[in-house]
Amino acid sequence: MKWSIGELRRYQDEPLNFSETVDVKKNLMARDNEILDVQPVAVTGILSVAKNEYLLHYQLKTVVTVPSARSLEPVELPLDLSVDEIFMTRENWSDLEDRDEEVLVLDSDSIDLTNSIEDNILLAIPLQVFSKEEEAADELPKGNDWQVISEEDYLQQKNQQPVIDPRLAKLSELLNEED
Repeated sequence: MKWSIGELRRYQDEPLNFSETVDVKKNLMARDNEILDVQPVAVTGILSVAKNEYLLHYQLKTVVTVPSARSLEPVELPLDLSVDEIFMTRENWSDLEDRDEEVLVLDSDSIDLTNSIEDNILLAIPLQVFSKEEEAADELPKGNDWQVISEEDYLQQKNQQPVIDPRLAKLSELLNEED
């Protein structure tokens, strides 16, 4: 979905409403190799044309499949995002005195909704995703000579008195003497 700036000037009196389904699977998988699958994205929103800016508000719904952080099993992650973005041409942005707002500066003479959709989906994917079974399980993964422990267990172990190897007990006595 792409609109040219000239085409958008027709919508200065009333906003442009849109509702489409977009397939961004190929692009997202190329941008992030962790993504296993992306269902088509349902996008509904409005684009308002103001004097110096273009206000984009849309809702997107999709399901992204990513590997679990523990087992690397595929996990479906449903996304339902509300996105608000402000676009400006480079000329309008350079004339802007107060640049505190986050504004996306247009490099071309068009607004491409597909890029916005892709960027916002990538930003919404958490760093760690777990399957429902992994979230419900009390037991954390462990292997040969290693185990994952919770932060509470770690702090508990850290606060306990250190266990001294009996073979080195005599040496610890030397450290306690003031002589």
